[in-house]
Amino acid sequence: MKSQEEIYALIDVNNCYVSCERLFNPKLKDVPVIVLSNNDGCAVARSQEAKDLGIKMGVPLFQIRDIVEKHNVRVLSSNYALYAEMSHRFHSILAEYVAPGEQEIYSIDECFLKLTAYAQNYDLVEYAQDMRRRILKWIGLPVCVGIGRSKTEAKLANHMAKKAKRFNGVCDLVSMDPKHRDYFSSLIDVSEVWGVGRKHSKKLNSIGINTVFDLAQANPHRIGKMFSVVMQRTVMELQGVSCIELEYAPATKKQIISSRSFGSRVTDIDSLSEAMSDYLQNAVKRLREEKSLCGCVIAFAQSNPFDANRPFYNKSVTIGFPEPTDSAAVMNKAVMRHMEELFLPGIEFKKCGVILTAIEPKSTYIYDLLSDHTQIEKNERLQEALEKVKIKFGDKKLAIGPCKMHGRAWAMSRQNLTQNYFSWDGLLTVND
Repeated sequence: MKSQEEIYALIDVNNCYVSCERLFNPKLKDVPVIVLSNNDGCAVARSQEAKDLGIKMGVPLFQIRDIVEKHNVRVLSSNYALYAEMSHRFHSILAEYVAPGEQEIYSIDECFLKLTAYAQNYDLVEYAQDMRRRILKWIGLPVCVGIGRSKTEAKLANHMAKKAKRFNGVCDLVSMDPKHRDYFSSLIDVSEVWGVGRKHSKKLNSIGINTVFDLAQANPHRIGKMFSVVMQRTVMELQGVSCIELEYAPATKKQIISSRSFGSRVTDIDSLSEAMSDYLQNAVKRLREEKSLCGCVIAFAQSNPFDANRPFYNKSVTIGFPEPTDSAAVMNKAVMRHMEELFLPGIEFKKCGVILTAIEPKSTYIYDLLSDHTQIEKNERLQEALEKVKIKFGDKKLAIGPCKMHGRAWAMSRQNLTQNYFSWDGLLTVND
């Protein structure tokens, strides 16, 4: 348990995906906009105008077609390359406000900062407003900031900063009068607390805890016995006791999953192999970003589990390597040898993917005396050359096999995709 003196800030981009799209297309401002998930399935981001029309998070597009057409809602496919670059710039700006080790990149559009050491020399509300002004000026993204005595309280403060205009984008629960803090928390449903959600909120409601204030007044030890140690910490954090430290050095992933549903059903082994190769190479990219090695790959393919007219088909194979590797060429060759085991004629495949397991840090792995170091070095040089080409010319210019070629039937449906404005092909042009 940490001291009650800690101070945290949570900075969150407002409607992140939509805000990124609006930055490069001003025509999207002040109109309802939604961004869809993979294969243009469900709404994963909504502008405030879209929220006001009653469009819920995660609702399938086909269920809201009438709203989209009636109110001329702009529908966009997820542009992950654009969002990732904007996220990198967002987090880089915030890193300038704190020392190393005082920032946690929580998600693509959320960041925790530890401000304990800055409270004596700065007005934290003004410090946070300066962050907002700089992020808006430098990369055009609107953000809100919540300040609290714990990460959970900072999360709550950020929620309040977004919902109430009186806070002007920054809510500071640390310096707020306790009476006002209790009043505001009594207006917020307990399901809004970080880590509570709908599942736990129902059980909390059954024992008379309906609001954030109710949970903050609860006995943490009693709550811990009824729920878990995690929920006990949540109560203590709402009471101003910091229990959750920053995670500025994330642990190495235990597994990496890369899979997607196809844009259209796949019925031939060549298309299934292309898709599998594409997802594997994406997984290897993440593996190398983690500076890790993989000792085992699980490849799987399946049909549509919701098709009542056809039996569900789900097949997987496990492939181990004599030595852990991060070579896409080595892993791809191994997986392709097993594709006939996964494929079955007559099956309409809906999804496939890979799971990289037995992952360990590359820096600490010790090779065997009989290891073929010459081949390992050749694999590394080949992988580095492949990555340099991708960095310079884009991800689709070079790959193992034909998986990156245009017009693949299995490719994810993204009919409303905007360009990647940070690539050579997608740069904005100015006409005279």
